[in-house]
Amino acid sequence: MAISSLNKFTVPLATDQSASTQGLLMPKMKYRFRAIFENFGVSSEKVELTKQVMDIARPNLNFNPFTIDVYNSKVKLIGKPEWQDLTINLRDDAGGNVTKLVGEQIQKQFDFAEQSSASSGIDYKFVLKYEMLDGGNGANAATVLETWEIYGAFVNNVNYGDMNYTSNEPATVSLTITYDNAIQTPGGTGVGTAVGRTLGTAITGVT
Repeated sequence: MAISSLNKFTVPLATDQSASTQGLLMPKMKYRFRAIFENFGVSSEKVELTKQVMDIARPNLNFNPFTIDVYNSKVKLIGKPEWQDLTINLRDDAGGNVTKLVGEQIQKQFDFAEQSSASSGIDYKFVLKYEMLDGGNGANAATVLETWEIYGAFVNNVNYGDMNYTSNEPATVSLTITYDNAIQTPGGTGVGTAVGRTLGTAITGVT
């Protein structure tokens, strides 16, 4: 097969929509990522947590639409946006680094020894940032293809998993994260992009 035919491995488009030499776009790969935790727990070192991440969910958004009933019809509008919880699965290392940091974070949220809760959200909320990478490593530094920044985050649920004599898998710790907002970078693309807000005559109508 001639190499030149590889540019046809895609969906055919009109000539004014795509270059004739453009083939299939390279996808982002699920396994090329890293998660960075800021203000998580109280220890200054967080890299061990980053290295033990097994998988992480990207943000999921619900606009909570509502309906206005009119004469013969229904009009549907978006409501307040609500970011859905996301999950992170971590390998539980033999040195106890993961359980230490997770324990510090949930202690910030609620002191289980003294049965005392945090006085305000700023006392325990953290920032979670995870980056999709291009596969670079070592001498070939990784390039960040996409970043999600999760703000106002806290641990909503912790599952320390089970132990099993018949299993050859590592022990895991699963976290469910609740958060206030998510921004997608690099700037100029995706969620958080400044696209302006239409006002004026549109205020008088719902369509």
